[in-house]
Amino acid sequence: MDELDQLDDAVAAKAFRSVVRHLRHRADAQNIDLMGLAGFCRNCLADWIVEADPSIARDDARRIVYGMPFAEWKARHQGEATPDQVARMEASLKRNAALDQAALDEALDESFPASDPPSMTEPGR
Repeated sequence: MDELDQLDDAVAAKAFRSVVRHLRHRADAQNIDLMGLAGFCRNCLADWIVEADPSIARDDARRIVYGMPFAEWKARHQGEATPDQVARMEASLKRNAALDQAALDEALDESFPASDPPSMTEPGR
């Protein structure tokens, strides 16, 4: 078990909220650029919330992440993707596909109660 697995859930939750607040503040950081660089974006965070608690609807999870309805955020902040941005995102998604999903799932199973382990999927689904 590495240091991340030893992190207290309350501390992890506080850090997650800080990330979300930071992304709300930095609306100039486009989702496609986040995907191109890191392989995940705000929508992925919302999807991971739903995976952690399937009783939360996807639209509600996006509202949590964006701080407003997704359609409103998109109208206010999202620009048109350039061909370069799309190419970087596609290359980044290929790198995501190389993740050792079995090892990731095993690590998650070890770090969460057996009664309710979260599942991980490809970002953006």
